Amino acid sequence: MLATSPSAAVDGAFDAVGPDTVAKFLFTSGTTGSPKAVTQTQRMLCSNQEMVADCYGFLRDEPPVIVDWAPWNHTASGNKVFNLVIYNGGTFYIDRGKPSPALIGETIANLREISPTWYFNVPAGYEMLVEAMRRDEVLRRSFFRDLKILMYAGASMAQHTWDALLEFSEQVTGGQVLICTGLGSTETAPFSLFCTEPQTRPGNIGIPAQGITLKLVPMEDKYELRLKGPNITPGYWRDAKLTAEAFDEEGFYMIGDAVKLAVPGDPTRGFYFEGRTAENFKLRTGTWVSVGKLRAELVDQFGGLIRDAVITGEDRAELGALAIPVLKTMREAIGDAAADLSDAAVMAHPKVRALLAERLAQHQRRASGSSTRVMRLMLLVEPPRFNKGEVTDKGSLNQRALRAHRADLIEALYGDAPDVIFASKDVVA
Repeated sequence: MLATSPSAAVDGAFDAVGPDTVAKFLFTSGTTGSPKAVTQTQRMLCSNQEMVADCYGFLRDEPPVIVDWAPWNHTASGNKVFNLVIYNGGTFYIDRGKPSPALIGETIANLREISPTWYFNVPAGYEMLVEAMRRDEVLRRSFFRDLKILMYAGASMAQHTWDALLEFSEQVTGGQVLICTGLGSTETAPFSLFCTEPQTRPGNIGIPAQGITLKLVPMEDKYELRLKGPNITPGYWRDAKLTAEAFDEEGFYMIGDAVKLAVPGDPTRGFYFEGRTAENFKLRTGTWVSVGKLRAELVDQFGGLIRDAVITGEDRAELGALAIPVLKTMREAIGDAAADLSDAAVMAHPKVRALLAERLAQHQRRASGSSTRVMRLMLLVEPPRFNKGEVTDKGSLNQRALRAHRADLIEALYGDAPDVIFASKDVVA
């Protein structure tokens, strides 16, 4: 290529590119089903970057510095973050770490060296960073020194993680960095809704970006969200049937998410995510269960003992959960005696079981009804499997896939197996 002189054909090819020219294809992550090839046009990508710059106003004056691990085969990093750096003339440091126990050390090392101005991670990643920052002042100072905004997505952030990030921000800068989230998908390029106002707790996904029209369809005590705008895909590649099913009669894209108004009667104050409609199910009583919201509340209420959970109970009398343990926290709860114990022995330890039972009881006391109250819990010894579609490479759980592939564990959960954890009766009383 270096030895080839450009001809008029180069200009011709450039001039032939228009708003509806296909830029690339991106597959959905498969969080709620099989991955689909989503057409990405130049119009989608360009309009999306103007929406991003409108929300992140500082990008126009200060080129971003980004340290990012997220995979480019997904829309969050492959579209939004990568294009954000090019569009605003910034610097992109590729983080070869990941929010997993085995690879978080690489991320920590990178963040001790590079101070980002804009940072993204999933809640599990922030949880690991918070734990490292408690004992690493160099990491804290490097991370928050130039930071303008923290974004989380992929799941809801626990309140204790949120509070810790604000505390560290105040220690380093004397003020609180903006922590925020939004909502979008591969089909929306992905930027669609975003929260730009400081919040006291996690969960507010904000309001539509400039140029997007929001449609709210009543669904029990919440709304199904639908979107229209220049950032919406024209459809799935060579699949007219799937494309037709993704849009309603008015041409709005049916993203498959449910929301509630953050402030009743005032949509300008943003929305709270109420779960993926494809993940939700009914109890035997016919009551709908909002899986996404319940999962987030459960993880938060267990205070760092579990990282995530699969909510069970479809067509059953009560809810249960298969929980992904945080072994480090459990070992700390046991104390010095945990040093010689295997992971399985830690999860079965009486102190750990008693603590889990206590937290489960506290959760039950806060619940408003059967659709928000988990009655039994079992720890997931074998982690979610990527090759089975149980977890995406972003770390998001596929609830339906896990419930299908772990049917034997669910039967054991409702069969009162020895490793099922019930609420502590002392706390319940």
